Amino acid sequence: MKKWIGLALIGVLVLLAAGCQNQEKKVVIASKPMAESYIIAEMMGQLIEANSDIKVEYKMGIGGGSSNIQPAMEAGEIDIYPEYTGTGWLFVLKNELVTDPQALYEGVKSQYQEKYNFAWLDRYGFNDTYALAMDKGKADGMGINSFSDLAAQSNNLILGAEYDFYEREDGYPGLVTAYGFNFKETKELDIGLKYKAIGEGQVDVINNFSTDGLLAEYDLKVLKDDKGFFPAYEAAPVIRQDTLDKYPELEAILNQLAGQISDQEMQQLNYYVEKENRDAGEVAAEFLKAKGLL
Repeated sequence: MKKWIGLALIGVLVLLAAGCQNQEKKVVIASKPMAESYIIAEMMGQLIEANSDIKVEYKMGIGGGSSNIQPAMEAGEIDIYPEYTGTGWLFVLKNELVTDPQALYEGVKSQYQEKYNFAWLDRYGFNDTYALAMDKGKADGMGINSFSDLAAQSNNLILGAEYDFYEREDGYPGLVTAYGFNFKETKELDIGLKYKAIGEGQVDVINNFSTDGLLAEYDLKVLKDDKGFFPAYEAAPVIRQDTLDKYPELEAILNQLAGQISDQEMQQLNYYVEKENRDAGEVAAEFLKAKGLL
């Protein structure tokens, strides 16, 4: 009888040990409440589970984005999430604007390590920065490829943007100083109506984010910020150094996506989720398979 009790206890201890071991092999990945962040978080999680025995728990669509994810990372409640260099530098670290993308990345990487003990891994290739866009046919017909090209012909065009874009120094006033814009007319538009307005010809130019999914639907051309007025918002994984020390294999796994996603590819992925209502996990898996990463 004692022998059986002893064996049973050993069995329970083995199961408990296995359970503890399984619990340890887990990371928590978070996303902001937008399609792009869902998709990138899914890509990271799927790569981890496909290339290791680490299980992934998702905390998707956290309200407030960086303002709530950052303290949760500091508290150890989240291990990894996709962030943007410009957001980290300006919003989290509250630094002054840096326009050189490489200097911005190196700066945010260094200061996050020093201040929070978080590691920035390799950038994924796309830059979800502020931009200006035009109907592609019209832009090509007028020979407009850059902000400088646009400025030279702006007196014949109408700009549409939301109210605060016209008020912020890093918006329209700063652009006027940098490029000398002199639009025939400027219109204030609700952020959700800009694409409809340009699609219906009410305006010729709108402000946007460079990876907006609707750019493809309306066949718009994102113009080049040739003087680098807007800071870079390049996406990369941010991971707690404690988590990386525990699972050092995560760096190589997550860096498989380095340089793999172009602005145009991210636009298309966002379109699938935002307009076609496809599942972010399905879209992420499809992309990873197409790249030979799954």
